[in-house]
Amino acid sequence: MKRTWLVGDIEIVPVIEAEGPTVGTFMLPDADPAAVLERHGWAVGSFVAPDGRLLTRIQALCLEADGAKIIVDTCVGNHKTRANPFWDSLELPFLEDLAAAGFPRRDVDVVICTHLHVDHVGWNTMLVDGEWVPTFPNAEYLFVGEEFAHWAAEGPEPGQDVQADSVQPVVDAGLARMVPPDHVVGPSVRLTPTPGHTPGHASVVIASAGREAVITGDLMHHAVQVATPHWGSGFDVDSDMALATRRAFIDRYADTDTTVIGTHFGGPGGGRIITVGDEHRLVPAG
Repeated sequence: MKRTWLVGDIEIVPVIEAEGPTVGTFMLPDADPAAVLERHGWAVGSFVAPDGRLLTRIQALCLEADGAKIIVDTCVGNHKTRANPFWDSLELPFLEDLAAAGFPRRDVDVVICTHLHVDHVGWNTMLVDGEWVPTFPNAEYLFVGEEFAHWAAEGPEPGQDVQADSVQPVVDAGLARMVPPDHVVGPSVRLTPTPGHTPGHASVVIASAGREAVITGDLMHHAVQVATPHWGSGFDVDSDMALATRRAFIDRYADTDTTVIGTHFGGPGGGRIITVGDEHRLVPAG
């Protein structure tokens, strides 16, 4: 299922690199199918498959706002050595799909990375004549400074060097801009700090004509975390902070008209947070 979201005068368009049902324990250790079905029957048929697997995707979220073509997160990328065998040395038509959606790579003005994990920076670069070069040569890439510094200090993970092939070439080309986690991109688009999953993680708020949406990044990986925010990700750098951030986010947007768009949410891809009894749920918008 693929849809777009209209936020006032701004359309948010997903360009999906990969999607499908997955056993949730890959992302959320507590989310084995039996536990999902027992605890989250409300999500079956929308965000959860009938067998209890989570519907997920890897995608870029694209929009045109304030005269700029903007891409939020850039997926895994092609031809890259990755520790995850499902992401290793991909050859997918992402750039063709991006152009078909109205965002040819040379027309993109701004690339926002919510954080610098492998599945959010991959198409920052592409392989040309054996070298990694920026995929979007006319864009300004926005990296949160604290996030960049953290991963630069960490060094490469075994089996992959995300910084070397997907981040540093952008810096070397002079296209990167280090920004604070509350950076204002323009009148309609701003970052908001959502740390914990990574130190400098930021989500993206879009506001237009009295309407608002927020792109989560990985402050949560799936809609079931709206009801069970304590189901944390094994990839969270600071699990306590990540939990506090999720709870604050859910409280902030519960029972409002804000559309919450999950970077990895499958099925309808997003919705509104509502209160049902003593818990919250995400209901598809529209």
